[in-house]
Amino acid sequence: MRFYFEKTYMEILIKASQFILSLSFLIVLHELGHFIPAKIFKTRVEKFYLFFDYKFSLLKKKIGDTEYGIGWIPLGGYVKISGMIDESMDTEQLKQPAQPWEFRSKPAWQRLIIMLGGVVVNFILGILIYIMITFVWGIDFVKPEGVKEGFAVHESFKEFGFRDGDKIIKFNGETPLDVTDVNKHLFLRGLTSLEVIHEDGNTEVLNLPENVGDVMWEKGVMEPFSVRTLPVIDTVVVASPAEKAGLLKNDKIIAVNNTPINYWQEFSAIAAKSENDITLDIQRDGITKSITITPREDKTIGVSNYRQSGMTIEHKDYSFLESISKGNSLAIWTLKDYISQFKYVFTKKGATSIGGFIAIGNIFPATWSWSSFWSITAFLSIMLGFMNLLPIPALDGGHVVFTLYEMITGRKPNDKFLEYAQITGFLILIALLLLANGNDIVKLFSS
Repeated sequence: MRFYFEKTYMEILIKASQFILSLSFLIVLHELGHFIPAKIFKTRVEKFYLFFDYKFSLLKKKIGDTEYGIGWIPLGGYVKISGMIDESMDTEQLKQPAQPWEFRSKPAWQRLIIMLGGVVVNFILGILIYIMITFVWGIDFVKPEGVKEGFAVHESFKEFGFRDGDKIIKFNGETPLDVTDVNKHLFLRGLTSLEVIHEDGNTEVLNLPENVGDVMWEKGVMEPFSVRTLPVIDTVVVASPAEKAGLLKNDKIIAVNNTPINYWQEFSAIAAKSENDITLDIQRDGITKSITITPREDKTIGVSNYRQSGMTIEHKDYSFLESISKGNSLAIWTLKDYISQFKYVFTKKGATSIGGFIAIGNIFPATWSWSSFWSITAFLSIMLGFMNLLPIPALDGGHVVFTLYEMITGRKPNDKFLEYAQITGFLILIALLLLANGNDIVKLFSS
């Protein structure tokens, strides 16, 4: 038991370390995107901070006109530019006559470049990281013929003609690079037809509704297709009903409640529908025995078989020139996919699905992996670039909207309006922050 908790704490520490390192890296480069054009246009930058320094800072040093430092509130970072209404809400200097080194004294096009600098860096950084990942580590993928036992199909998709054991060979008439991306393509990329080979050997093209992504979201079926795997237990959770009942790693489940099974997904489906205890017939060292288990309230017993892949993973390395094209493609599709799923945030279900720092931290693996670290960092960089472009006054996108309005109409919004808009935007962001992290806490305790 002690080993289990020590392992859990170590996993949390590794996840947290990766998250903080990634976040710090992205914040510093994002703020440099504002800092560099501000300096180029001879605009004074009063502060450059990693994390917020409300009341005090952990480290600080003034070089020239700029104070560089590390705050104690890890919710982001900022550059404080003279003559600009920002999150610091320092409006005293605005009561004085405008000075030539102030943001408000600069032409609108220069202010626009300064405000767009952060998101431009985010997008460029995402592309560069994906290029590096492709060149250094290459890409793993699963060809259609690499899924040995076919896919298990969710009941809601069987009405479209799919069957358990189907092998998917084409997406919208084209052979996919990675057939295991089928769920992502259905949800985000407008996949409307799949060509499959049924277990009886017949090939069939099955059509799906154009709004299949909405259907998946409404029904909560985010993985209608899962690779079928053999029912061999790989992990037994400490202190779980499975451990208490005596299940062990490498036990093979051959029947659930007297119903013979051949695949893990069949076991999961029967267990999920069971209202009482479940009886498993297992094979261990050539001996068959029955074990009765009382599931938890969520109908799980604490076992997994995540290492029983059921598929052949192939690998492709890329030359430097090839990685440039592939890296750009990965970055563009990451942005497209994120924009496609963003619409669901505005639904009731989406509001409860928004995740905060715990959710983001859990994206990182429990063991240190540089390839995973950089892949997640690239995704977060592109995500932050998009989020900062949203037309909320406290974000870069809000400043951009007001600047574009000025450039188009020739009328600059007055400082009082900008001040109130900034306050409103700040309150919106605080509300979203509380919602996201509140969801994390609710999920943490409910699980």
